[in-house]
Amino acid sequence: MPTTTRTRTADTALTAAEKAFELLTCEPAPLVFNARPVPGLPNTTMPLDELRNLLMYERYDSDTTDELWRQLAHHAREQGPAWVVGAIGVALPALTHLAAKISRGHPRQAEDVDSEVLAGFLQALRTADLAPPRLWLRLCWAAWRAGAAVVKAVDGEELPLELSSGSRSPRMPYGHPDLLLGRAAAAGLITAEAAELISATRFGDALIEHLAAEIGVTASILRMRRRRAERVVAAALTRGDLSGPVRSHDGDVRQRAAAHPNAHPANTRSSGFPHARRPAGRWHR
Repeated sequence: MPTTTRTRTADTALTAAEKAFELLTCEPAPLVFNARPVPGLPNTTMPLDELRNLLMYERYDSDTTDELWRQLAHHAREQGPAWVVGAIGVALPALTHLAAKISRGHPRQAEDVDSEVLAGFLQALRTADLAPPRLWLRLCWAAWRAGAAVVKAVDGEELPLELSSGSRSPRMPYGHPDLLLGRAAAAGLITAEAAELISATRFGDALIEHLAAEIGVTASILRMRRRRAERVVAAALTRGDLSGPVRSHDGDVRQRAAAHPNAHPANTRSSGFPHARRPAGRWHR
C-alpha cells in the first residue's frame, strides 16, 4: 500500500478519519483483526494499526490482499461503525496518496478531493461485489473516480480575462491527442495497444501502477514501453508524418519510421497492454 505523499496541515475528511482511527487503535483496548483466516498473513490477531503498518512495508500477492479486504469489508458491513472506521484507517495511506495525486496542481480543491476520495471508497466498501478478484484495486478505483470528478468539474470554469476575438488556422500538426495517437497507430508507427496506453495514462486518469498490476507486469516495464512509443510519436510529429493524410499500412511512413532509431521498439512489438481503455466518464490516470 502506498505511503502518504502529502502533508496535511488543515482538517479534512482524511485527517479526521486518521484521528478517529488513532482513537480506535489506542490502548488499553485497540480494535484487533484476526489474521488467521487470511493465507499469507501472520497466524495471529493484531491491532488494526499494526495490520496497516504490515501492509505498508510488506508486499503481498493479490490472493492475500483480496481475502484481507473481503474480511475487512464483511466486518464493516456486519459489525458496526467501529469496523467501518477501522477499514478506512487501514486504507488511509493509499487514499491519502491518491488524493494528493489528484489534487496536485489544484490546491483549492484539495479539501473537496479528500472528501470525495473518502466517500467513494466508503461507498465501494459498502456495496462492491466481494467475490470477483482484484477487490482492493476496485476499491481504489472507486476512490480515485470520485476524487477525480472534483478536479474535472472545475476544469475550464476559469477563463482567461482576455480572449482574442480573431480567428486563425491552428499550427500543424493539430488535432485532439487521441486522434494523433490513432493516426500514429494507423500508420504503423506504434501499436494500437501503445496508443491506448499513452491515451489512458497521459490524457485520461489511469494510474500506471494499477494498469501494470492488471496485466501482470511491473510499473517500470509499462513506463518503459510508454516512453518508447512516445519517442516514436514525437519524432513523427517533428517530421510531419501525422499532419497530412495517413493510410493504414503506408509503406513510405513505415520505412521512415523504421529508419528512425527509436521507431522499431514500438512498431514491431506489442506493448503487452491489451485493454488500456478509458471507461465511461474519461476516468483513470
